[in-house]
Amino acid sequence: MLNIVILAAGKGTRMRSKLPKVLHPLAGTSLLGRVLDTARSLGSEQLCVVVGHGAEQVRVAVSAADVSFVEQTPQLGTGHALQLAAPQLNDAYPTLVLYGDVPLTRLSTLQKLVKAAEDGMALLTVCLPDPTGYGRIVRDEQHKVLRIVEHKDASDAEKGINEVNTGVLIAPTVQLKQWLAQLSNDNAQGEYYLTDVIAMAVRDGLPVNTAQPDAAWETLGVNSKSQLAELEAIWRAEVATTLLDAGVTLLDPARIDVRGRLTCGTDVTIDVGCVFEGAVVLGDDVSIGPYCVIKNSTIAAGTQVAAFSHIDGATVGESARVGPYSRLRPEAVLANETHVGNFVEVKKASIGHGSKVNHLSYIGDATIGAGVNVGAGVITCNYDGVNKHQTVIGDGAFIGSDTQLVAPVVVGAGATIGAGSTITKQAPDNVLTLSRAKQISLEGWVRPVKKAKI
Repeated sequence: MLNIVILAAGKGTRMRSKLPKVLHPLAGTSLLGRVLDTARSLGSEQLCVVVGHGAEQVRVAVSAADVSFVEQTPQLGTGHALQLAAPQLNDAYPTLVLYGDVPLTRLSTLQKLVKAAEDGMALLTVCLPDPTGYGRIVRDEQHKVLRIVEHKDASDAEKGINEVNTGVLIAPTVQLKQWLAQLSNDNAQGEYYLTDVIAMAVRDGLPVNTAQPDAAWETLGVNSKSQLAELEAIWRAEVATTLLDAGVTLLDPARIDVRGRLTCGTDVTIDVGCVFEGAVVLGDDVSIGPYCVIKNSTIAAGTQVAAFSHIDGATVGESARVGPYSRLRPEAVLANETHVGNFVEVKKASIGHGSKVNHLSYIGDATIGAGVNVGAGVITCNYDGVNKHQTVIGDGAFIGSDTQLVAPVVVGAGATIGAGSTITKQAPDNVLTLSRAKQISLEGWVRPVKKAKI
């Protein structure tokens, strides 16, 4: 069990945004949200978030039963933040310190860090080719950690050290509280540095161990939109590699965005420019065409989704055909072997086995049976200005082009609706139903001509 404190009080001036820095999204989840998700995976029952700038926004965004908050005002450094959080820490468990703007640290890395602290405390460090701006890890001749020196306070010799502090550490809580009480702000920034506790641990004879991440990018923080974009690119590359290793065919691994959790069966193919949000499941042999956006949906085996289709909160059966330019909105349910084609919108409606809605139609609040053919330009008029109403179409019905089905209405099994009809009453089974105005031709009618300009 652990105490976990996440420092999330910074303003993020360089983000040039009204949104608190830690709430900026990375692949669909806020920076702080990603840190919290990883922290929960470590098994802590209580997470303490230190807030400051935009404190109320942050509280609202990440509020949960396992999250408590401490407000840091004014913000006088990382040590000061831990001093404020200290009363919430259980002395029986060690305390892990994380950062709300460092979102990509892997669970496996933090597990290594926790293990390294079993006989004392541990720091997450990384070696950088250019360590400018980072606190340096100062070691003795036996390679034991002595202290951390901040870049602004480092000597020229210390600035030559390329092993740097990431800020992430774990320490016994009783000793940590004692060291926090001894911190001083006698430094170039006039702040209380959490890193000063390292020298105190050495002084008190507590082993100070280190662990390193598998990749240096795990320790990168976000202070600007360009840094955020850099981490987005890293995330995309990691996700693409994972998908490729699992056997997914990506026609261009550099052009896929996964902003959530994408689960794929075997022999799945994804074309360029696709965006996956929330929880998406693609069955075996599914093919996704270019520039599709798919969110919180399940697409069963053998289905093909053509280019520029948008699918949100939908369920699509096996061997279906969707798109191009289709839109499936929440609670759209397509059975096996259905066809939904170009410029068709389906919302809160089910379409039965083998049915087709191929062109320029709107199907909302409807139940369509099996083997139904819906012609071009058909709409279910489901909204009366106040309430939504249901349209029911029986198995094997044929709906002619440019038909308006004014709900609530039922079209019987095997019924045929003539093109251009407005249907307001039940259409019986196996009968042709149509409604049309009488066609007339007006002799002597003259088409208007454009008036000459004076």
